[in-house]
Amino acid sequence: MPELPEVEVTRRGVAPHLEGRVVEQVVFRREGLRWPFPAHLAGSLVGQRIAQVGRRGKYLLIDFASGTLIIHLGMSGHLRVLPPGVEPKKHDHFDLVVNDGAHSQVLRLHDPRRFGAVLWHAHDDGDIAQHALLRGLGVEPLEAAFSSALLHQATRKRNAPIKQVLLAGDIVVGVGNIYACESLFKAGINPKTPAARISRARYDRLALAIRAILAEAIVQGGSTLRDFIAVNGQSGYFQQTYFVYDRAGVPCRNCGAPVRQIKQGQRSTFYCATCQR
Repeated sequence: MPELPEVEVTRRGVAPHLEGRVVEQVVFRREGLRWPFPAHLAGSLVGQRIAQVGRRGKYLLIDFASGTLIIHLGMSGHLRVLPPGVEPKKHDHFDLVVNDGAHSQVLRLHDPRRFGAVLWHAHDDGDIAQHALLRGLGVEPLEAAFSSALLHQATRKRNAPIKQVLLAGDIVVGVGNIYACESLFKAGINPKTPAARISRARYDRLALAIRAILAEAIVQGGSTLRDFIAVNGQSGYFQQTYFVYDRAGVPCRNCGAPVRQIKQGQRSTFYCATCQR
């Protein structure tokens, strides 16, 4: 599943092709993906100008004067910017055709497993931050509000393993399975440790690790394990620098002990029992 770095890479890739452009056409090729498509947009968005392209957690937010288009890539989705006239392929489910006054471009969503989403939030319905999919999200890990103090304070009564607390997304958003494993390794924290038992000093290291891991993943274009590609069609390269994720049985890059794999909440966790206490 695309995680925060992959979605941010996508946002940075599509924003220059969308912001300030006017919608020329909206195309839906099926009734919906995870949820039904807002079919009325095929008419109501035409002629509207895109103000900006933002992101909240793993959700892309395309803002218009009348509302916000919410796009989630699901487990296998990606967006491409294409010239007009490119024939859609199987699993190309949604097109947003925009024009800058001289040329048209197509934003196309490809989603083989169909767990993605294209939704609409009208400004008349209130603040986008209060949308049902967004209001429970924690702070953004690359913004100033995220800190070790926040992590420490918010986990004093959380006895679940720290990895599960990170994945929950209600304290800090967007730290998915890959980057939780890598961040905990970098901070030297065992993923099975109850969150409430971690000291402020160790949360200092974890907060720094989360920021560093996510920032580096964005620079490297995210991770491409199966489906993810960037807007320009290129794969990400961060998977080539993993220390623990998907390296079960392989010697730890730090100490040489074999990387372990366990299940936590139906997700695979990778860690080094020697380096992570």
